[in-house]
Amino acid sequence: MKKILNGLAAAGFAMAAVLGTAQAAEEHNAAEPTHFPIIKPTLEKWSFSGPFGTYDKAQLQRGLKVYKEVCSACHSMDLVAFRTLEDLGYTEAQVKALAAEYEVQDGPNGDGEMFTRKALPGDHFPAPFPNAAAAAAANNGAAPPDFSLIAKARSVERGFPTFIFDIFTQYAEGGPDYIHALLTGYDHEPPAGMEIAEGTHYNPYFIAGKSLAMAKPLSDDQVTYDDGSPQTVDQYSRDVSAFLMWAAEPHMEARKQTGFSVMAFLLLFGGLIYLTKRKVWSGIAH
Repeated sequence: MKKILNGLAAAGFAMAAVLGTAQAAEEHNAAEPTHFPIIKPTLEKWSFSGPFGTYDKAQLQRGLKVYKEVCSACHSMDLVAFRTLEDLGYTEAQVKALAAEYEVQDGPNGDGEMFTRKALPGDHFPAPFPNAAAAAAANNGAAPPDFSLIAKARSVERGFPTFIFDIFTQYAEGGPDYIHALLTGYDHEPPAGMEIAEGTHYNPYFIAGKSLAMAKPLSDDQVTYDDGSPQTVDQYSRDVSAFLMWAAEPHMEARKQTGFSVMAFLLLFGGLIYLTKRKVWSGIAH
């Protein structure tokens, strides 16, 4: 009898252990996300939204300052030339001074050697690392992406039927919305039971996973604004997101103006065609 009781007790403990393991596994799986981003970005208000939206040059200048003082330490902008900064409201002399703050590689010289010189307006923003391998080695194995087109390359799918309405509202701010959400999303804590890989940082807005190698890049009062704008993470994120949108689509305002002119022309042309048709067929008996 004693042996039977001991056997039943052992079986009970084993069953409890199995149930406990199964419950722990279930809780762990429930904590792990099944889609990314875990939280979708919210729609922000931008001056360049809609068919008549335009860039806020003061905001773009603040965004450039955030990029220069924070983002440029890791992220390149290989496709953006200094001369295009005149579109932000800078004079030619100011652009030359901004370019001269950087050094670029040139050459070869008469001896066949490469050399460095101060950048000119015709040069592009230099990369912070000599190559992708060096960039990855300095950032936990993940090379920071180039920022030239990031605002057009990164966005969250809106799904059906939202994307249908986007055609009529001309929603094209998915990139800035995502960048702003990502930069302000580091304060979220991971749910209990979720495992975060060592060397990465949880961010529920990250489009490719639950965490990313980039640590929180912005903090309040990190960048000094000369125009009295709030020096907060939210404002920094908005400004640099707008700047990156301009970098990705610097001719957006001209495109919208051209589109409006084309639509007006088509409406006028359609009206003339209709009146001509009425005139030509007015004397024909039906």
